Amino acid sequence: MVTLRAHLDDVPATNAPLLIAPGSHAYGRVPVTDVEKVIELCGTASCTAEAGDIWLYSTPILHASEKASTPARRRVLQVDYAAEELPDGLEWLGV
Repeated sequence: MVTLRAHLDDVPATNAPLLIAPGSHAYGRVPVTDVEKVIELCGTASCTAEAGDIWLYSTPILHASEKASTPARRRVLQVDYAAEELPDGLEWLGV
């Protein structure tokens, strides 16, 4: 399962960029009770972007955003792609 994300606006460090735990996708579906432990093992990275940047990443990666210190537009076009069956017990909403 992968995500393609095209940035329509700049996302500097002041506008709540995506925060990820690099490598966390390798742990599969992480129970809420284990999120902090996995983040501690993987660390975090802030993903700033410029308009026109395109990312391709493993969808199950742990991610979040903090509140923007200088809010501005941060529009993205995001497409999630998966084979017919999702990995590690994941399910499409409503299926």
